Amino acid sequence: MEPILHICYKSVSSITGYSARTAWTVERLVSLAPVRTAAGRCKYLLFVSLLILLAACQKPEPERTEKAPSPSEPAAKASANENVVMPRSSYAEVVANVAPAVVTIRAEKRVRAPRQHPFFNDPLFRDFFGGLFEGAQRGAPRSQIGLGSGVIVKPDGYIVTNHHVIDGAEAIKIETPDHRVFDAKVVGSDPPSDLAVIKIAADKLPVLALADSDKARVGDVVLAVGNPLGIGQTVTAGIVSAKGRSTGLSDGSFEDFLQTDAPINQGNSGGALVNTSGQLVGINSQILSPTGTNIGIGFAIPANMVNNVTEQLIKTGKVQRGALGIGIQPVTPEIAASLKLSEAKGVIVNSVSPNSAAAQAGLRQGDVITAFNGEPVQDGNSLRNRVAGTQPGTEVKLTVIRDGKEQQLSAKLGEYQPERRS
Repeated sequence: MEPILHICYKSVSSITGYSARTAWTVERLVSLAPVRTAAGRCKYLLFVSLLILLAACQKPEPERTEKAPSPSEPAAKASANENVVMPRSSYAEVVANVAPAVVTIRAEKRVRAPRQHPFFNDPLFRDFFGGLFEGAQRGAPRSQIGLGSGVIVKPDGYIVTNHHVIDGAEAIKIETPDHRVFDAKVVGSDPPSDLAVIKIAADKLPVLALADSDKARVGDVVLAVGNPLGIGQTVTAGIVSAKGRSTGLSDGSFEDFLQTDAPINQGNSGGALVNTSGQLVGINSQILSPTGTNIGIGFAIPANMVNNVTEQLIKTGKVQRGALGIGIQPVTPEIAASLKLSEAKGVIVNSVSPNSAAAQAGLRQGDVITAFNGEPVQDGNSLRNRVAGTQPGTEVKLTVIRDGKEQQLSAKLGEYQPERRS
Protein backbone atom coordinates (compact mmCIF):
# COMPACT_ATOMS: atom_id res chain seq x y z
CA MET A 1 0.00 0.00 0.00
CA GLU A 2 1.30 3.44 -0.93
CA PRO A 3 2.48 5.60 1.99
CA ILE A 4 -0.22 8.26 1.52
CA LEU A 5 -2.93 5.63 1.33
CA HIS A 6 -1.57 3.91 4.45
CA ILE A 7 -1.75 7.23 6.33
CA CYS A 8 -5.36 7.75 5.15
CA TYR A 9 -6.28 4.19 6.17
CA LYS A 10 -4.79 4.62 9.67
CA SER A 11 -6.56 7.95 10.14
CA VAL A 12 -9.96 6.61 9.09
CA SER A 13 -9.47 3.47 11.24
CA SER A 14 -8.75 5.54 14.33
CA ILE A 15 -11.85 7.68 13.72
CA THR A 16 -14.32 4.92 12.85
CA GLY A 17 -12.98 2.28 15.24
CA TYR A 18 -12.90 -0.54 12.66
CA SER A 19 -12.64 -4.05 13.90
CA ALA A 20 -9.93 -6.22 12.37
CA ARG A 21 -12.43 -8.00 10.06
CA THR A 22 -14.04 -4.72 8.96
CA ALA A 23 -10.63 -3.17 8.31
CA TRP A 24 -9.68 -6.12 6.08
CA THR A 25 -12.95 -5.76 4.14
CA VAL A 26 -12.39 -2.05 3.55
CA GLU A 27 -8.82 -2.66 2.40
CA ARG A 28 -10.07 -5.22 -0.14
CA LEU A 29 -12.69 -2.83 -1.47
CA VAL A 30 -10.13 -0.09 -1.91
CA SER A 31 -7.69 -2.46 -3.69
CA LEU A 32 -10.43 -3.39 -6.15
CA ALA A 33 -11.40 0.22 -6.80
CA PRO A 34 -11.00 1.44 -10.42
CA VAL A 35 -9.06 4.46 -9.18
CA ARG A 36 -5.34 3.99 -9.80
CA THR A 37 -3.71 7.00 -8.11
CA ALA A 38 -2.95 7.09 -4.40
CA ALA A 39 -4.89 10.29 -3.94
CA GLY A 40 -7.87 8.80 -5.70
CA ARG A 41 -7.77 5.68 -3.59
CA CYS A 42 -7.57 7.81 -0.49
CA LYS A 43 -10.73 9.64 -1.56
CA TYR A 44 -12.36 6.28 -2.32
CA LEU A 45 -11.36 5.06 1.12
CA LEU A 46 -13.05 8.06 2.73
CA PHE A 47 -16.19 7.49 0.66
CA VAL A 48 -16.45 3.80 1.67
CA SER A 49 -15.86 4.67 5.31
CA LEU A 50 -18.64 7.25 5.26
CA LEU A 51 -21.02 4.67 3.82
CA ILE A 52 -20.09 2.21 6.56
CA LEU A 53 -20.58 4.88 9.25
CA LEU A 54 -24.01 5.79 7.88
CA ALA A 55 -25.03 2.14 7.83
CA ALA A 56 -23.80 1.66 11.39
CA CYS A 57 -25.90 4.60 12.56
CA GLN A 58 -29.01 2.88 11.17
CA LYS A 59 -28.34 -0.47 12.93
CA PRO A 60 -30.79 -1.25 15.78
CA GLU A 61 -29.42 -1.61 19.27
CA PRO A 62 -28.72 -5.20 20.21
CA GLU A 63 -31.16 -6.70 22.76
CA ARG A 64 -29.95 -6.40 26.30
CA THR A 65 -29.35 -9.61 28.13
CA GLU A 66 -29.02 -9.93 31.89
CA LYS A 67 -25.63 -10.81 33.12
CA ALA A 68 -25.38 -14.34 34.40
CA PRO A 69 -24.25 -14.53 38.01
CA SER A 70 -20.60 -15.26 38.38
CA PRO A 71 -19.67 -18.49 40.16
CA SER A 72 -17.60 -16.41 42.53
CA GLU A 73 -20.58 -14.21 43.55
CA PRO A 74 -22.36 -15.18 46.79
CA ALA A 75 -25.51 -17.23 46.35
CA ALA A 76 -27.35 -15.32 49.07
CA LYS A 77 -29.89 -13.74 46.69
CA ALA A 78 -30.68 -17.04 44.99
CA SER A 79 -31.14 -18.90 48.23
CA ALA A 80 -33.31 -16.10 49.61
CA ASN A 81 -35.63 -16.35 46.61
CA GLU A 82 -35.85 -20.10 47.01
CA ASN A 83 -37.03 -19.69 50.62
CA VAL A 84 -39.87 -17.33 49.68
CA VAL A 85 -43.14 -19.30 49.63
CA MET A 86 -45.70 -17.77 47.31
CA PRO A 87 -49.28 -17.81 48.66
CA ARG A 88 -51.50 -20.50 47.23
CA SER A 89 -54.12 -19.03 44.90
CA SER A 90 -56.82 -21.66 45.51
CA TYR A 91 -57.73 -24.56 47.81
CA ALA A 92 -60.57 -25.73 45.56
CA GLU A 93 -58.94 -29.09 44.86
CA VAL A 94 -58.39 -29.75 48.57
CA VAL A 95 -62.00 -28.83 49.36
CA ALA A 96 -63.31 -31.06 46.55
CA ASN A 97 -61.55 -34.04 48.16
CA VAL A 98 -62.48 -33.20 51.75
CA ALA A 99 -66.08 -31.98 51.52
CA PRO A 100 -67.77 -35.33 50.69
CA ALA A 101 -66.54 -36.81 54.00
CA VAL A 102 -68.01 -34.06 56.22
CA VAL A 103 -71.67 -34.54 57.21
CA THR A 104 -74.40 -32.62 59.01
CA ILE A 105 -75.78 -34.06 62.27
CA ARG A 106 -79.23 -33.29 63.66
CA ALA A 107 -79.78 -34.69 67.14
CA GLU A 108 -83.30 -34.70 68.57
CA LYS A 109 -83.46 -34.31 72.33
CA ARG A 110 -86.32 -34.20 74.80
CA VAL A 111 -86.01 -31.28 77.18
CA ARG A 112 -88.33 -30.48 80.05
CA ALA A 113 -89.96 -27.08 79.96
CA PRO A 114 -89.48 -24.93 83.07
CA ARG A 115 -92.19 -25.21 85.72
CA GLN A 116 -94.82 -22.53 85.67
CA HIS A 117 -95.88 -20.16 88.46
CA PRO A 118 -96.82 -21.81 91.80
CA PHE A 119 -100.43 -20.58 91.56
CA PHE A 120 -101.01 -23.43 89.07
CA ASN A 121 -100.98 -25.70 92.14
CA ASP A 122 -103.80 -23.79 93.83
CA PRO A 123 -106.89 -26.09 94.13
CA LEU A 124 -109.24 -23.17 93.34
CA PHE A 125 -107.26 -22.46 90.13
CA ARG A 126 -107.44 -26.14 89.08
CA ASP A 127 -111.19 -26.28 89.85
CA PHE A 128 -111.81 -23.21 87.76
CA PHE A 129 -109.65 -24.11 84.73
CA GLY A 130 -109.79 -27.89 85.01
CA GLY A 131 -106.87 -29.65 83.25
CA LEU A 132 -106.31 -26.86 80.74
CA PHE A 133 -102.87 -26.00 82.16
CA GLU A 134 -101.96 -29.47 83.42
CA GLY A 135 -99.05 -29.86 80.98
CA ALA A 136 -97.65 -26.47 81.81
CA GLN A 137 -97.88 -27.22 85.51
CA ARG A 138 -95.78 -30.38 85.19
CA GLY A 139 -93.28 -28.80 82.81
CA ALA A 140 -94.10 -31.18 79.98
CA PRO A 141 -91.06 -32.25 77.90
CA ARG A 142 -90.69 -30.89 74.40
CA SER A 143 -88.55 -31.79 71.41
CA GLN A 144 -85.39 -29.85 70.59
CA ILE A 145 -83.14 -30.32 67.55
CA GLY A 146 -79.41 -29.83 68.04
CA LEU A 147 -77.17 -29.09 65.07
CA GLY A 148 -73.59 -30.24 64.54
CA SER A 149 -71.16 -31.72 62.05
CA GLY A 150 -69.26 -34.99 61.76
CA VAL A 151 -66.42 -36.61 59.83
CA ILE A 152 -66.57 -40.01 58.13
CA VAL A 153 -63.53 -42.00 59.25
CA LYS A 154 -64.46 -45.49 58.03
CA PRO A 155 -65.98 -46.32 54.62
CA ASP A 156 -68.57 -48.60 56.27
CA GLY A 157 -70.32 -45.73 58.02
CA TYR A 158 -68.35 -44.80 61.16
CA ILE A 159 -68.51 -41.07 61.90
CA VAL A 160 -66.66 -39.12 64.59
CA THR A 161 -68.16 -36.01 66.16
CA ASN A 162 -68.25 -34.19 69.51
CA HIS A 163 -69.79 -35.79 72.58
CA HIS A 164 -71.75 -32.62 73.28
CA VAL A 165 -73.38 -32.78 69.82
CA ILE A 166 -75.14 -36.11 70.49
CA ASP A 167 -75.27 -36.11 74.31
CA GLY A 168 -78.78 -37.03 75.44
CA ALA A 169 -80.11 -37.48 71.89
CA GLU A 170 -83.07 -39.81 71.39
CA ALA A 171 -82.79 -39.75 67.60
CA ILE A 172 -79.90 -38.79 65.32
CA LYS A 173 -80.17 -37.97 61.63
CA ILE A 174 -77.17 -37.71 59.30
CA GLU A 175 -77.25 -35.74 56.08
CA THR A 176 -74.43 -36.29 53.59
CA PRO A 177 -73.25 -33.61 51.14
CA ASP A 178 -75.11 -35.44 48.32
CA HIS A 179 -78.36 -34.92 50.31
CA ARG A 180 -78.87 -38.50 51.47
CA VAL A 181 -80.34 -38.84 54.96
CA PHE A 182 -79.56 -41.73 57.36
CA ASP A 183 -80.55 -42.72 60.87
CA ALA A 184 -77.52 -43.08 63.12
CA LYS A 185 -76.83 -44.99 66.31
CA VAL A 186 -74.26 -44.18 68.98
CA VAL A 187 -71.31 -46.60 69.04
CA GLY A 188 -69.61 -44.95 71.99
CA SER A 189 -69.12 -41.56 73.61
CA ASP A 190 -66.29 -40.14 75.72
CA PRO A 191 -67.05 -36.97 77.73
CA PRO A 192 -63.45 -36.42 78.96
CA SER A 193 -62.23 -35.88 75.39
CA ASP A 194 -65.59 -34.54 74.06
CA LEU A 195 -65.54 -37.17 71.30
CA ALA A 196 -68.16 -39.65 70.13
CA VAL A 197 -68.52 -42.22 67.37
CA ILE A 198 -71.82 -42.87 65.60
CA LYS A 199 -72.63 -45.23 62.73
CA ILE A 200 -74.95 -45.25 59.73
CA ALA A 201 -76.00 -48.16 57.52
CA ALA A 202 -73.92 -47.37 54.45
CA ASP A 203 -70.74 -48.51 52.77
CA LYS A 204 -68.15 -47.29 50.26
CA LEU A 205 -68.30 -43.85 51.81
CA PRO A 206 -65.57 -41.23 51.29
CA VAL A 207 -63.28 -40.87 54.31
CA LEU A 208 -60.68 -38.43 55.57
CA ALA A 209 -57.17 -39.63 56.25
CA LEU A 210 -55.76 -38.54 59.62
CA ALA A 211 -52.61 -36.47 59.80
CA ASP A 212 -49.97 -36.74 62.52
CA SER A 213 -51.15 -33.74 64.53
CA ASP A 214 -47.90 -33.71 66.54
CA LYS A 215 -46.22 -32.50 63.34
CA ALA A 216 -48.62 -29.60 62.87
CA ARG A 217 -46.81 -26.30 63.30
CA VAL A 218 -47.98 -22.92 64.49
CA GLY A 219 -48.50 -20.95 61.29
CA ASP A 220 -49.66 -23.90 59.16
CA VAL A 221 -52.66 -23.08 56.96
CA VAL A 222 -55.82 -25.01 57.89
CA LEU A 223 -59.40 -25.18 56.58
CA ALA A 224 -62.49 -25.64 58.76
CA VAL A 225 -65.38 -27.56 57.15
CA GLY A 226 -68.84 -27.87 58.70
CA ASN A 227 -72.41 -26.56 58.73
CA PRO A 228 -72.41 -23.34 60.77
CA LEU A 229 -75.84 -22.15 61.92
CA GLY A 230 -77.48 -24.65 59.56
CA ILE A 231 -76.86 -22.61 56.42
CA GLY A 232 -75.18 -25.52 54.63
CA GLN A 233 -71.68 -26.89 54.26
CA THR A 234 -69.18 -24.06 54.57
CA VAL A 235 -65.39 -23.83 54.29
CA THR A 236 -63.32 -21.22 56.14
CA ALA A 237 -59.56 -20.73 56.24
CA GLY A 238 -57.01 -19.73 58.84
CA ILE A 239 -53.83 -20.95 60.49
CA VAL A 240 -52.81 -22.99 63.51
CA SER A 241 -52.55 -20.22 66.10
CA ALA A 242 -51.22 -22.31 69.01
CA LYS A 243 -50.86 -25.89 70.25
CA GLY A 244 -51.47 -27.66 73.55
CA ARG A 245 -54.26 -25.35 74.68
CA SER A 246 -56.55 -26.13 77.62
CA THR A 247 -59.74 -24.09 78.05
CA GLY A 248 -61.69 -25.91 80.78
CA LEU A 249 -64.91 -24.97 78.93
CA SER A 250 -66.19 -28.56 78.81
CA ASP A 251 -65.30 -31.58 80.93
CA GLY A 252 -61.72 -30.33 80.87
CA SER A 253 -60.20 -33.65 81.89
CA PHE A 254 -58.06 -34.21 78.81
CA GLU A 255 -57.65 -31.13 76.65
CA ASP A 256 -54.82 -30.68 74.20
CA PHE A 257 -56.42 -28.34 71.68
CA LEU A 258 -55.08 -26.92 68.48
CA GLN A 259 -56.05 -23.26 68.46
CA THR A 260 -57.05 -21.73 65.13
CA ASP A 261 -58.36 -18.45 63.78
CA ALA A 262 -60.31 -20.22 61.01
CA PRO A 263 -63.90 -19.01 61.63
CA ILE A 264 -65.90 -21.59 63.62
CA ASN A 265 -69.52 -21.05 64.70
CA GLN A 266 -72.41 -23.02 66.19
CA GLY A 267 -72.98 -26.03 63.95
CA ASN A 268 -69.27 -26.42 63.21
CA SER A 269 -68.84 -28.61 66.30
CA GLY A 270 -67.67 -32.06 65.25
CA GLY A 271 -66.57 -30.83 61.83
CA ALA A 272 -63.19 -31.15 60.18
CA LEU A 273 -60.06 -29.07 60.52
CA VAL A 274 -57.80 -30.12 57.64
CA ASN A 275 -54.37 -29.18 56.35
CA THR A 276 -53.58 -28.17 52.77
CA SER A 277 -52.95 -31.82 51.90
CA GLY A 278 -56.55 -32.64 52.74
CA GLN A 279 -55.68 -34.60 55.90
CA LEU A 280 -57.63 -34.31 59.14
CA VAL A 281 -55.57 -32.46 61.76
CA GLY A 282 -58.40 -31.95 64.24
CA ILE A 283 -62.11 -32.10 65.11
CA ASN A 284 -63.55 -28.64 65.72
CA SER A 285 -64.92 -28.47 69.25
CA GLN A 286 -65.11 -25.06 70.89
CA ILE A 287 -64.87 -21.32 70.47
CA LEU A 288 -63.90 -18.74 73.03
CA SER A 289 -66.02 -15.62 72.76
CA PRO A 290 -67.79 -13.14 75.04
CA THR A 291 -70.69 -12.98 72.57
CA GLY A 292 -71.04 -16.63 71.56
CA THR A 293 -70.01 -15.88 67.98
CA ASN A 294 -66.65 -16.31 66.31
CA ILE A 295 -63.94 -13.79 67.14
CA GLY A 296 -61.05 -15.80 65.74
CA ILE A 297 -60.34 -18.02 68.75
CA GLY A 298 -61.42 -21.58 68.00
CA PHE A 299 -60.24 -24.96 69.28
CA ALA A 300 -59.95 -28.38 67.67
CA ILE A 301 -59.21 -31.77 69.24
CA PRO A 302 -55.92 -32.96 67.65
CA ALA A 303 -56.07 -35.87 65.20
CA ASN A 304 -53.78 -38.10 67.27
CA MET A 305 -56.16 -37.94 70.23
CA VAL A 306 -59.10 -38.43 67.84
CA ASN A 307 -57.48 -41.56 66.42
CA ASN A 308 -56.74 -43.05 69.86
CA VAL A 309 -60.24 -42.44 71.24
CA THR A 310 -62.06 -43.39 68.02
CA GLU A 311 -60.30 -46.74 67.63
CA GLN A 312 -61.12 -47.68 71.23
CA LEU A 313 -64.76 -46.64 70.93
CA ILE A 314 -65.18 -48.66 67.74
CA LYS A 315 -63.57 -51.77 69.25
CA THR A 316 -64.96 -51.74 72.78
CA GLY A 317 -67.41 -48.84 73.06
CA LYS A 318 -65.35 -47.23 75.82
CA VAL A 319 -61.97 -45.58 76.36
CA GLN A 320 -59.27 -46.85 78.71
CA ARG A 321 -56.63 -44.44 79.94
CA GLY A 322 -53.47 -44.86 81.93
CA ALA A 323 -53.06 -43.24 85.35
CA LEU A 324 -50.15 -42.58 87.72
CA GLY A 325 -52.19 -41.54 90.73
CA ILE A 326 -50.51 -38.24 91.55
CA GLY A 327 -51.42 -34.62 92.06
CA ILE A 328 -49.15 -32.11 90.32
CA GLN A 329 -48.50 -28.41 90.02
CA PRO A 330 -46.28 -26.33 87.72
CA VAL A 331 -42.70 -25.55 88.60
CA THR A 332 -42.57 -21.76 88.93
CA PRO A 333 -39.30 -19.80 89.01
CA GLU A 334 -39.78 -19.38 92.76
CA ILE A 335 -40.22 -23.13 93.30
CA ALA A 336 -37.23 -23.83 91.03
CA ALA A 337 -35.09 -21.46 93.12
CA SER A 338 -36.21 -23.03 96.41
CA LEU A 339 -35.39 -26.53 95.09
CA LYS A 340 -32.09 -25.28 93.66
CA LEU A 341 -33.06 -26.26 90.10
CA SER A 342 -31.10 -24.78 87.21
CA GLU A 343 -34.35 -23.88 85.38
CA ALA A 344 -38.12 -23.91 85.87
CA LYS A 345 -39.16 -27.04 83.98
CA GLY A 346 -41.36 -30.08 84.49
CA VAL A 347 -44.03 -30.51 87.18
CA ILE A 348 -43.75 -30.98 90.92
CA VAL A 349 -45.58 -33.83 92.67
CA ASN A 350 -47.75 -32.48 95.50
CA SER A 351 -49.60 -35.71 96.36
CA VAL A 352 -49.31 -39.46 95.76
CA SER A 353 -52.38 -41.71 96.03
CA PRO A 354 -51.89 -44.83 98.19
CA ASN A 355 -51.44 -48.10 96.27
CA SER A 356 -51.26 -46.17 92.99
CA ALA A 357 -48.81 -46.76 90.16
CA ALA A 358 -46.78 -43.79 91.38
CA ALA A 359 -46.65 -45.08 94.97
CA GLN A 360 -45.50 -48.51 93.81
CA ALA A 361 -42.83 -46.91 91.64
CA GLY A 362 -41.43 -44.98 94.64
CA LEU A 363 -42.52 -41.52 93.51
CA ARG A 364 -42.64 -39.05 96.42
CA GLN A 365 -44.20 -35.74 97.24
CA GLY A 366 -41.77 -32.98 96.21
CA ASP A 367 -40.27 -34.96 93.30
CA VAL A 368 -40.00 -32.99 90.05
CA ILE A 369 -40.94 -34.96 86.93
CA THR A 370 -38.95 -33.64 83.97
CA ALA A 371 -39.51 -36.37 81.35
CA PHE A 372 -41.97 -39.14 80.48
CA ASN A 373 -40.56 -42.01 78.42
CA GLY A 374 -37.64 -39.79 77.47
CA GLU A 375 -39.83 -36.91 76.23
CA PRO A 376 -39.48 -33.62 78.12
CA VAL A 377 -42.49 -32.60 80.23
CA GLN A 378 -43.47 -29.04 79.40
CA ASP A 379 -46.42 -28.67 81.78
CA GLY A 380 -49.01 -30.60 83.73
CA ASN A 381 -51.49 -30.75 80.86
CA SER A 382 -49.00 -32.37 78.49
CA LEU A 383 -47.98 -34.97 81.13
CA ARG A 384 -51.62 -35.79 81.91
CA ASN A 385 -52.42 -36.31 78.22
CA ARG A 386 -49.35 -38.49 77.64
CA VAL A 387 -50.17 -40.70 80.59
CA ALA A 388 -53.84 -40.89 79.54
CA GLY A 389 -52.86 -41.77 75.98
CA THR A 390 -50.94 -44.81 77.23
CA GLN A 391 -52.81 -48.04 77.92
CA PRO A 392 -53.16 -49.25 81.54
CA GLY A 393 -50.56 -51.88 82.46
CA THR A 394 -47.88 -50.27 80.29
CA GLU A 395 -44.40 -49.90 81.81
CA VAL A 396 -43.20 -46.30 81.57
CA LYS A 397 -40.00 -44.45 82.48
CA LEU A 398 -40.06 -41.30 84.57
CA THR A 399 -37.16 -38.88 84.90
CA VAL A 400 -37.36 -37.10 88.25
CA ILE A 401 -35.23 -34.70 90.24
CA ARG A 402 -35.06 -35.46 93.97
CA ASP A 403 -32.83 -33.57 96.39
CA GLY A 404 -31.10 -31.92 93.44
CA LYS A 405 -30.20 -35.24 91.77
CA GLU A 406 -31.73 -36.73 88.64
CA GLN A 407 -33.17 -40.26 88.95
CA GLN A 408 -34.92 -42.75 86.65
CA LEU A 409 -38.04 -44.53 87.93
CA SER A 410 -40.16 -47.23 86.32
CA ALA A 411 -43.92 -47.32 86.81
CA LYS A 412 -46.65 -49.68 85.63
CA LEU A 413 -49.65 -47.52 84.83
CA GLY A 414 -52.99 -48.08 86.50
CA GLU A 415 -56.36 -47.31 84.90
CA TYR A 416 -57.92 -43.87 85.03
CA GLN A 417 -61.30 -43.78 86.78
CA PRO A 418 -63.48 -40.75 86.01
CA GLU A 419 -64.82 -38.92 89.03
CA ARG A 420 -68.49 -39.61 89.65
CA ARG A 421 -70.59 -36.49 89.49
CA SER A 422 -73.58 -36.10 91.77
